Amino acid sequence: MFCEVSLPVPLDPSFTYELPLSLRHRVQIGARVVVPFGKRTLTGVVIGLHSNPPRNKTRAVEKLLDEEPVLDTALLRLGKWIAGYYCAPLGEVLRSMAPTTAETTRSKIYALTDYGRDVVRQSLFGEQDTTPRARLLRMLDARPLSAAYLKTKIEEAAKLLKSLEQQKLVAIEEDVTAKDPMRAPSAMLRVRFEKRPGNAKLPKAERELAAFLELHPGEHPLASLEASVKDSSRAARSLARKGLAALRVVSEFTPAAERPPHRLNGSQSAAYESIKSGLDSGQFHAFLLQGVTGSGKTEVYLSAIDHALGLNKSALLLVPEIALTPAVAGQFLTRFGDRVAILHSAFSGNERAEQWRRIRSGEAGVVVGTRSGVFAPVKNLGLIIVDEEHDQSYKQQEAPRYHGRDVAVVRASELKACVVLGSATPALETRYNVERGKYTLLELPDRVENRPMPQVELVDMRAEFLETRKPHTFSRRLVDALHERLESGEQTMLLLNRRGFSSFVACRACGERVPCPNCAVTLTYHRRDRRLLCHYCNYAERVPEKCPKCDSEYLNFVGTGAEKVEEELHQALPKARIARMDRDTVTTKRHFETILHGFRDGNYDILVGTQMIAKGHDIPNVTLVGIVSADIGLGLPDFRAAERTFQLLTQAAGRAGRGLIPGQVILQTSNPEHYAVRLAALQDYPAFYEKEIHFRRAMRYPPFAALANVLVRDEMQEEALRKASELETLLKPEPKEMRVMGPAPAPVPRLKNEFRYQLLLKSTDRKLLNETLHRIRRAAVEKKWGATSLVIDVDPVSLL
Repeated sequence: MFCEVSLPVPLDPSFTYELPLSLRHRVQIGARVVVPFGKRTLTGVVIGLHSNPPRNKTRAVEKLLDEEPVLDTALLRLGKWIAGYYCAPLGEVLRSMAPTTAETTRSKIYALTDYGRDVVRQSLFGEQDTTPRARLLRMLDARPLSAAYLKTKIEEAAKLLKSLEQQKLVAIEEDVTAKDPMRAPSAMLRVRFEKRPGNAKLPKAERELAAFLELHPGEHPLASLEASVKDSSRAARSLARKGLAALRVVSEFTPAAERPPHRLNGSQSAAYESIKSGLDSGQFHAFLLQGVTGSGKTEVYLSAIDHALGLNKSALLLVPEIALTPAVAGQFLTRFGDRVAILHSAFSGNERAEQWRRIRSGEAGVVVGTRSGVFAPVKNLGLIIVDEEHDQSYKQQEAPRYHGRDVAVVRASELKACVVLGSATPALETRYNVERGKYTLLELPDRVENRPMPQVELVDMRAEFLETRKPHTFSRRLVDALHERLESGEQTMLLLNRRGFSSFVACRACGERVPCPNCAVTLTYHRRDRRLLCHYCNYAERVPEKCPKCDSEYLNFVGTGAEKVEEELHQALPKARIARMDRDTVTTKRHFETILHGFRDGNYDILVGTQMIAKGHDIPNVTLVGIVSADIGLGLPDFRAAERTFQLLTQAAGRAGRGLIPGQVILQTSNPEHYAVRLAALQDYPAFYEKEIHFRRAMRYPPFAALANVLVRDEMQEEALRKASELETLLKPEPKEMRVMGPAPAPVPRLKNEFRYQLLLKSTDRKLLNETLHRIRRAAVEKKWGATSLVIDVDPVSLL
């Protein structure tokens, strides 16, 4: 009679709702339902069913979205673990796990309030009143209507509805309905014949299409049928609704070029055999596959997945960024065909819905996805692979702040599956787990086919300046190497991990910088858009003609970004074909694919970019990688700064020489003595690990202590400081096994119009840390802090 629903609100308990008679035998645990919550309508997940009447009066479930659960028992258990470990409300966790945006659509429905109905029925707006306001109220008196419909009938509907809402004459309800896959664009649909219409009469276009499909068995791209059958798009959708044809949504990924499977070398075979034994055992095993760049980790993945499929088990591969998905997906589609499903956030709703359906039905036994793919409802999951496991993109930066790699390990453990963590530069915590015996180390020490590692040359930009007496973006050595590659027809990648043209604008007279009005940072100059932009809140303004402080006309553009690198390359190499890939040029997955495919096909000589280009790409004709500034990020107030720099430089260097021609890397730096830069040039991970783990042990940072970052924020600085002080008092006296640092202003003290103070909690007792964090959350709820006032980040990858 009743169900417990977990809702996406910042509260821990579930909420009890009554089940209407029509739903009592249909609702299952793990299904999504639409329920009223205050004045809103929310989508939640059912986590319990019972017949115990609660003390308080309950409201009824409005709609059932899933006849079958979207989250099975194992995924619900995983969600509860995430909520406990990462100190996040269960409802928000389940929202991130369930495909709410993929399979449902939301719309605003306007309805008269009781007061509004009284106003209309007291004839204050009679039929003789034909003003837009009166017409709109009379329409709503007949029945609730969507905003989209009202806008088609009354031109000023949006403005009137806002006014009526303020006067409490109308209320907004949210309508959640399942998406119709037949509304997908024709380019994403394939159609096939199902059955003859019998005696049913069909319009001409439908008769012609049905006859064509019957004569030509198999699936046909709907967009390509327009040439053969007039009005085929509408006809196909109509036939599908009548059950005479079948429509299927497909993604736009294309398989990689056919090639014979690689024969595994000795190291690859040894790694594969270890994973194979783990799969055969039917027990949980965790492996770290550590191989140099270009060592063939993907071939090991493919072979392991092949074996898992042979055992009637499914496999899940996670990649850190959307940018890596197309290349990986192409390889997997070539090897496993229709058994592959692709999941990532750049897909449209219809694409995601179709992929989720195929995974849940068991039709797809191989799933490739980004961070959130770890929650895919894979049937009989036997193998999880986390590629580039060190990448910080696996850490969610919004609630719930889970780490995809760690969740993958926990999910594999629960299912008694194998998990493989792959990287050339593993996270220190992962490598330390090998030493503790938690993970089994599998090594690939050499590149495939005995290809040499790229030669890395350090260029000291301090000496370059002393010799040339001018500050240059490119050293003479890098310019010479670029000319050599152009003459030989080889390709180059240039990395500068900074967006924009210049870092900031400063006045030469008074030194004033142009700040963001919402954040405590300067605005970055983007020359193509002719504007100054904040990379945190996206505030933008035109470039000032004078200093806003002293009216001086002498403004200086300071610093170098990827956009400036591209422009200077055009000046230095006018004949070179140059492409740039960063967050400014790549706004969708299609932009990314266009640029990368063009570079792979030889349409560009040089690819300039940020960290997007530094990992996962295998382009044989790239023989030179230039790192414009290796020092970016080293000076950040973050204990992981050296580790991130080492990983980025090593990964970027690994893009060179992956074909038959040996590669070269030119690494420009103003700090060649720093161990992260020096050891990245040597491609020496063991030496870096020993150096860095020594510092971590001495300072009691992870992996030698559990860490949590507690952030307090408020639009009023006094309020933010008061709340931070209250937490400081709550945490006294400080437990013996814990150290509390702060409260102190965050490294970026003001962000998106909110002042930020943080406390850093370090503890050798993870259970004690977890209990303390839950105590902080309870205190914030009791004090009725705003939903966004408190941020708890367990195992943070960045302290900024």
